[in-house]
Order: sequence, then structure tokens, then C-alpha cells
Amino acid sequence: MKKILIVGAASAIAEATARRFALAGDHLFLVGRKPEPLEAVAADLRTRGAPAVHTYVMDANDFDAHPAMLDAAERALGGLDTALLAHGTLSDQPACERDVALAMSEIRTNALSSISLMTHLANRFELQRHGTIAVISSVAGDRGRQSNYVYGSAKAMLTAFASGLRQRLFKSGVAVLTIKPGFVATAMTAHLSLPAKLTASPDAVASDIVRAIDQRKDVIYTLWFWRVIMGIICALPEALFKKTKI
Repeated sequence: MKKILIVGAASAIAEATARRFALAGDHLFLVGRKPEPLEAVAADLRTRGAPAVHTYVMDANDFDAHPAMLDAAERALGGLDTALLAHGTLSDQPACERDVALAMSEIRTNALSSISLMTHLANRFELQRHGTIAVISSVAGDRGRQSNYVYGSAKAMLTAFASGLRQRLFKSGVAVLTIKPGFVATAMTAHLSLPAKLTASPDAVASDIVRAIDQRKDVIYTLWFWRVIMGIICALPEALFKKTKI
């Protein structure tokens, strides 16, 4: 039985993952910005047999609120051994190109807020000498591309931070998992024309996440073939890459 914190718990991937945790009998502490969808997720998990589900309303961009939220999670669950950071936004690239403040806001949401949470979690888990920090990054962070380089640069920062944190915490027995989804069919991507053969369901991604946490993996691509796709994109010489429409 795990004691699990999920930030961004009302997102499609987080909800699908929480359902799998619930079926395994794990105790859950759900965090989100809006109380109504958060409570709806919690109610669903209880009907699925989750033995303990707690909710907490917080905007992840309120960095000063992070310590109090973690204190509340530890009190409610009687400790904490796993954290899944699943919050974020899909940046509007053209809008970010026109508005510097919006671009900075997207980077704050998609990178800095998780970096703050990971730092607090790392310090707590390092003291107890066990735990897992899992964070949803993206394949978009593997190489900046003209179609989404604001979002991609935020995820690149998050991936690099997780890599360094993983190395730091290894000697303390704490695992850091970087999750790199490709296209996922969610409400956030509903307005996009995604290629069906390359698009995963939230439940398929959730299955990969739960397995990776259980196996204490370092980095996963989900679905698996994105490792190959991004390997090819990253291997393109810059002189050629800048001429492509990727």
C-alpha cells in the first residue's frame, strides 16, 4: 500500500493513473485548482474501492503554498512515499510569440511550479531515505521545434532538473521518474488534429506510469515508440533541422 500525492489530479492522465492506484488499494491525496472536478475524481475513486482519498485545493503556481500542502498530505496519509506531478497547460505557441508575459507564465506553470514542488519533496524524501517522485514532462522537451518551443523549453527544463535530482537522490534510495508522453487524447488536445496511430489514451499512459513507478524506472516514453521518433528528430543536424516543418 502506497501513500500517494497527486498534483493536477483532475487532469485526464492523472485521473486514469489514480484509478489504477485505487484498485491497488493505495491511499491518495489529490490536489487541484478547482474543488468541483477534484471532488468528482475523489468520489469516483471511492466507488472504485480506494481505501482513503483526500482532496486539497491549491494552485500549483502559488509557490508559497507548497510546504503547507505537503504538510497536509503527510498528516492525512500518515506519511508520504510517492508523488505524481501531473499539472500543466498546453501552451498556445503563436500567442506566446506575441506576448512575453504569457510565455513566461507558461514556463512558470509547466516547469517552475514542478521544480518548486520537486525541491520540497526531495528534501523530505531524502531525510526519510525512501520515496518516488514522478513528474510528467513531454517528448516536446527533447528538441525545440517551431510549433511548440515555449512549451517544449519548459519541459526541457523540467527534464534536465529531474535528471540532476535523480543523480543527487540515488544514494538516499529515492527514485525520480521522468515521464515523457507523446500525443495523448485528452480535453487539452481535443482541438488538435492528432494522428490516430501515434495517439495514446490516458489509460494506456497511466498503465505505463504505474508500471514505471513500481519498477523504479528513471525515464519512460509513453507510448514506447516515441523514444524512436524523438531519437530520429534529435539526430537531425541543425543545418537540416531548421529547414524542416517538424
